[in-house]
Amino acid sequence: MGGGLMAGFLALMVSGVPIAIAMAGASLVYVMVSGNIPDFVVIHRMYGGVDSFPLLAVPFFILAGNLMNSAGITNRIYNFAMALVGWLKGGLGHVNVVGSMIFAGMSGTAIADAAGLGTVELKAMKDHGYPVEFAIGITAASATVGPIIPPSLPFVIYGMMAGVSIGQLFLAGVVPGLIMGLTMMATVAWYAHRRNYRADAVFSWSRLGRTFAHAILALMTPVLLVGGMTLGVFTPTEGAIAASAWALFLGLVWYRTLSWRMLVRISMDTIETTATVLFIVAAASIFGWLLTVTRVTDEVAAWVLSFTAEPAVFLLLVNVLMLFVGCFLEPTAAITLLVPILIPICQKLGIDLVHFGLVMVLNLMIGLLHPPMGTVLFVLSRVANLSFERTTMAILPWLVPPARHAGAVHLRALRRTLAASPVLLRSLACCRPPT
Repeated sequence: MGGGLMAGFLALMVSGVPIAIAMAGASLVYVMVSGNIPDFVVIHRMYGGVDSFPLLAVPFFILAGNLMNSAGITNRIYNFAMALVGWLKGGLGHVNVVGSMIFAGMSGTAIADAAGLGTVELKAMKDHGYPVEFAIGITAASATVGPIIPPSLPFVIYGMMAGVSIGQLFLAGVVPGLIMGLTMMATVAWYAHRRNYRADAVFSWSRLGRTFAHAILALMTPVLLVGGMTLGVFTPTEGAIAASAWALFLGLVWYRTLSWRMLVRISMDTIETTATVLFIVAAASIFGWLLTVTRVTDEVAAWVLSFTAEPAVFLLLVNVLMLFVGCFLEPTAAITLLVPILIPICQKLGIDLVHFGLVMVLNLMIGLLHPPMGTVLFVLSRVANLSFERTTMAILPWLVPPARHAGAVHLRALRRTLAASPVLLRSLACCRPPT
């Protein structure tokens, strides 16, 4: 019967039905046909899936990102980044990356970065004579840093689904996010050297100090979030509320760039986005529960373990799987669908679930840049008024830096394992993060 459940889900998804409706519909049909499970279990499980304290962080992080975009905070971040690194060759490319890394500590979503800060960056780069393909490529690539550097909505969803500390996931994303940003800046420097891009600003301590003073309260948002969670002042969920309250204070009281009319529009946008995310989580809850009850997850685990019992090999295969899935599914949908299937395998192989969550989210972020479902592609195509095909071609060279980092940790683990044992007997120790 588990095969029928999966077949029904795949049939609905291939026919073009949205992923959430496909999961919920297949689950409902399975319950009605099997006759072994009461119908009310569907509603009970879907309600239980969203009745979770950590999920309260979802609407508040979305609200914080929307407030930051609408309150003009993105312009202040951009001006500070311009004063900080605009004097380098290919200056606006470096500004793009640094601005996205700073904004990543506020919004938690790649879409908010691409639609908010990306709009400012694209216009500036086109005005300074940069090729539009180069501008779109670096804007798209840097936007994927958003869900890696805390806070992160995908980490919240994964932590809730896998039963992992969201605070640990947030802290685990800091170093990989910084490495991704530095790798992208190195790529910008290479392009600037090869194409002879000039600097876009003259370094000035006075300008740096002035822009820092204008943006300091906005720059305090990541410090507030990460510092508060690290010191135990508040949980990640409470941190999301604090970020929203801080953004509201900046927009209404300090900068006075928000009006009550704008606040109503921001609230409606937040409600719409939150409803979409939580409906996916609710549908995935009943679907994942049925996969467990029908022992589909056990069968998948047994099949994978019969193929390989080495954590390093499994993680490399997961990288490939996530890159493929990310081309077709939105990250929230992919996480809610795959976590119930893959987590039991990770537990049997002894893979740290925080480490695995970072691998999953990072690879799915690369999927945001891939057709046919890459959301960042659609956003930037609309913002830049460029065809979807040209936008896709512009982004392709920029898939290398994040992909390189996504596989680097596992390649190192596999290399060490091969050096220690030709048959990969000691790969387990390589896959666990240091304690």
